[in-house]
Amino acid sequence: MTRATGVGSMPGTTDADHVEATRLVLGELPDLPHVPEVPGRGVTAAMTGRGLAVVAGLGADLQPAGWRLTDASGVDHRRARSLLAQDLDTVEELAQDYEGAFKTQVTGPWTLAATVEKPRGDKVLADHGARRELAQALAEGVRIHLADLRRRLGGVDRWIVQLDEPALAAVVAAQVPTASGFGRHRSVDLPEASAHLEWVVSAVVDAGGEAWVHSCAPQTPWSLVAGTGVHGLSADLDMLGPADLDTFAEALESGRTAALGVVPSSAPAGGQSEVGTTERVQRWLDMLGLDPDGVGDRLVITPTCGLAGATAEWAGRAVRLSATVARNL
Repeated sequence: MTRATGVGSMPGTTDADHVEATRLVLGELPDLPHVPEVPGRGVTAAMTGRGLAVVAGLGADLQPAGWRLTDASGVDHRRARSLLAQDLDTVEELAQDYEGAFKTQVTGPWTLAATVEKPRGDKVLADHGARRELAQALAEGVRIHLADLRRRLGGVDRWIVQLDEPALAAVVAAQVPTASGFGRHRSVDLPEASAHLEWVVSAVVDAGGEAWVHSCAPQTPWSLVAGTGVHGLSADLDMLGPADLDTFAEALESGRTAALGVVPSSAPAGGQSEVGTTERVQRWLDMLGLDPDGVGDRLVITPTCGLAGATAEWAGRAVRLSATVARNL
């Protein structure tokens, strides 16, 4: 049976909005709910801050230029960790009786390296040793995070950890700006790009979880991602090129998961038809020589990207539409 889930982020600016997002996810995505993120509450709840809240053994603080690694955790880093724990308390309370699969999201190593600064400035991405240390600290933090989730929700028999890597394409294509904004960081060699992802994927697997990688950015190197041992590939269908289709087809045929973003993350001007969206997925499967019955629950339907920029009305509609398309398939 094809399932539906969310990418992660939801609209809102308050803790009460996170509570409502959790209720929505649990109510409308019963086959694969996820831990909602509400980045509109501020930088400590946004992608980089939440990723640093998971990282183990490294301190960070918020500077005018953004997040920076430090010898000890600053007040904003401690606040990010506290907010993550608070959000997990909400999920634990509302999903106490839930049984089945559940998904959480963590910022991937390359997106963190491209958005966090070294202690003396410039991105972690600029320093080979610093980016290795950050990736390994993230891997250790993921182990601890997954163990915490298992303690909180004992009925979950399958934890999926989605590594968000929107910056991966820019990292390997040398498109990440330097601190001055006038230059670009050098591209990372593909073996190193793969290795850092593999460390975090292995940490997820070692902790008993299932690792996915998500990106809704164009030109994401999906063949590289697939080679890291990750179980799931999650992408905006509009961003996939011809070569990527082969990678996704191979993933499905080998028993891995393909999560397709087919529901717009913001309200389209002409509306969105559940019949048209379902038919689009069917055409994609036909092009790959696959059928919905054959792929079963290895195919997952999602919005194209996070819903943080959507209205509350459209976010609810997008979640319900994703679930309806999955049922239709």
